[in-house]
Amino acid sequence: MKGRAMTRKPDPLDVEVGRKVRALRLNKDMSQEKLAEALGLTFQQVQKYERGTNRISAGRLQRIAKILDVQTSVFFADTKESRSGSDNLFDLIDSAAALRLLRAYSRIPTPELKRIVASLAEQLADPR
Repeated sequence: MKGRAMTRKPDPLDVEVGRKVRALRLNKDMSQEKLAEALGLTFQQVQKYERGTNRISAGRLQRIAKILDVQTSVFFADTKESRSGSDNLFDLIDSAAALRLLRAYSRIPTPELKRIVASLAEQLADPR
């Protein structure tokens, strides 16, 4: 392919590690800018890490773990190259909106109200 830039797909493991970085960062209510500043990077670099576009070096991953107050091993726990659906907890909390919803749900005072909210969410997700 002369004259054309070769496009490569990100490695699935890099994508999964990036997803976990994003989920853990969101769990700490930390912006990409704040994480980037703590690492001495631009927020665009953090975006690339979170998308799996750029691979995170071992040393940098260790620094990210320290900033997010987790063990480095959490980025590799139960990581599989191919996953179907949203079976993975990190897939479920990969957005700020999902995390806000989960936090609000955890503050609902009674089990009965929690069941009602869960039922409503299921009906909204699959309106037949």
